Amino acid sequence: MILCCGESLIDMIPTDRGDAVRPQVGGSVFNTAIGIGRQSVGVSLLSGVSTDLFGSQLEEALEESEVDTSYIIRSERPTTLAFVNVADGVASYTFYDENTAGRILHREDMPLALSHNVKALFFGGISLAVEPCADAYMAFLKNNKENRLVMADPNIRAALIPEESRYRERLGDLFAHCDIIKISDEDLEWIDPSNRGRDQKALDIISQGAEILCLTLGSRGVEVYDKTGRLFAALVPEVQVVDTVGAGDAFNAGLLVGLDRLGSVSRERLSSLPVAELEDAVIFATAFASETVTRAGSNPPWNFEG
Repeated sequence: MILCCGESLIDMIPTDRGDAVRPQVGGSVFNTAIGIGRQSVGVSLLSGVSTDLFGSQLEEALEESEVDTSYIIRSERPTTLAFVNVADGVASYTFYDENTAGRILHREDMPLALSHNVKALFFGGISLAVEPCADAYMAFLKNNKENRLVMADPNIRAALIPEESRYRERLGDLFAHCDIIKISDEDLEWIDPSNRGRDQKALDIISQGAEILCLTLGSRGVEVYDKTGRLFAALVPEVQVVDTVGAGDAFNAGLLVGLDRLGSVSRERLSSLPVAELEDAVIFATAFASETVTRAGSNPPWNFEG
C-alpha cells in the first residue's frame, strides 16, 4: 500500500458561465491518492478532514476511487477552500486555510504506528507550507521512513507561505529524507532563482539525499536525474488540453503506479532499477498526466494502460 500524506480540500471551480463556482474535491496529495486508487493499486490517505458537508464530499470521493480512509483524522473544524482561476488553460489558486481541519494537525494527532503493508509514503502540497500541520507531517515522515520508499512533490504555492526562510529550511529537510523528488520548473525557479542552468539547480537538490529527481516542464516533457546528472528526457503526448488542474498530481500518481507495476516501490529496488525500466515508469506517468489534462478539473482516468 502507498500512503499519501497531506492536504485534502475543496476547489471552487468557475462555471462555464463565469458568474458562479462549483465545489470540486481536490488538493495535491488528495488528487495523487485518487489517481493511484483508480489504477487498482492499494492506497490510503493520511489527512485532516472535516466532519462538515465538504468533508463528507471528500470522503465519499475517496471511497468511490477505492482509496482507503482508515488514516483520516477527523475534526469539526472547517474544510480548506481553494478558489481556482483558469486562464488560457492554466490554473492559479487563492486559499482559505485558517483554522481548518487540514491545517490544525499536531504531532500527537498522527498515527502511532503504520500497517506493515504500507511500503511507500508520499508527501507534498500546501501541507508542507503552513503550520502546525507541516511540522506534524515532517515528524511523521522521520518516524516512519525506515524501510519505506519516500516520494515528495513540494508543489509550491508562494502566496501561502507565511515565513519563507522557515519553509526553505523545511524543504531542505524534506529533500534529505526522500528517495524520489518530483519538482516543476516553476518550483525549481522559486527554490533557486539564480541564472545557473536547470541541470545544476536540479543536481543541487538531488545531492541532498534523493536517488531520483523528476523535473516536469509542462508541455515540454520531463527530465529525469540521478546524482550523476541527467539520465533521460521523456516527451509529452500531444493532446487537446482542457485545463492543467491536477496535471502534476496525476504525474505523481502515474509514477508510483508505474513503479508498482514493475515491483519497484521499495528503496532497495529503486536503487538498482535499470534506467530502461525507470524510463518506462516515467513515460507511463507523462501519458497518465496528459490524459488527465484532457478533462476539466482533476479527474484522472480509471485503469489507464498508457
